[in-house]
Amino acid sequence: MQPLDTVAQRIFVVRGLRVILDADLARLYGVTPKRFNEQVRRNPKRFPAGFMFRLTIQEVANLRSHFATSSWGGRRYPPLAFTEHGTVMAATILNSRTAVEASVFVVRAFVQMRGALLAHEALGKRLDELEHKIGAHDGAILGILKALRELTAPVPPVRRRPIGFVQESPS
Repeated sequence: MQPLDTVAQRIFVVRGLRVILDADLARLYGVTPKRFNEQVRRNPKRFPAGFMFRLTIQEVANLRSHFATSSWGGRRYPPLAFTEHGTVMAATILNSRTAVEASVFVVRAFVQMRGALLAHEALGKRLDELEHKIGAHDGAILGILKALRELTAPVPPVRRRPIGFVQESPS
């Protein structure tokens, strides 16, 4: 069975969804991509819009640009992308022990990624809060420092007129 990290590496974000491609899912489930896609075509009701979708040519090009070689090889059609729910449904249509066991790893990989993303979001929110607090404090601290500088700055001597009558010397 595939280690969890290996499965997680095959999960991509497309259209804002975490997905795994049909060829990768077929390999994980121990069948050929041809057989896998055959079963998907035979069971269209099990894969509503939120479970799977076909990538566009632009999305395929974008994914390929991330890798030196294509992991899905020469194909007539762009690959299918399966969401977390679609991967579980795919295991049920294959109806093999390997597919069921692999689906557990796939679901755990999706859950692990979701947890990591939530942790990153929480960390990002916390950093934003701290930045805002520091920004507000920096302004207050700068105001205090400015006031202190004004209070401690040397006062320029004030030129006062001497008392009494002073005759200015002719120059």
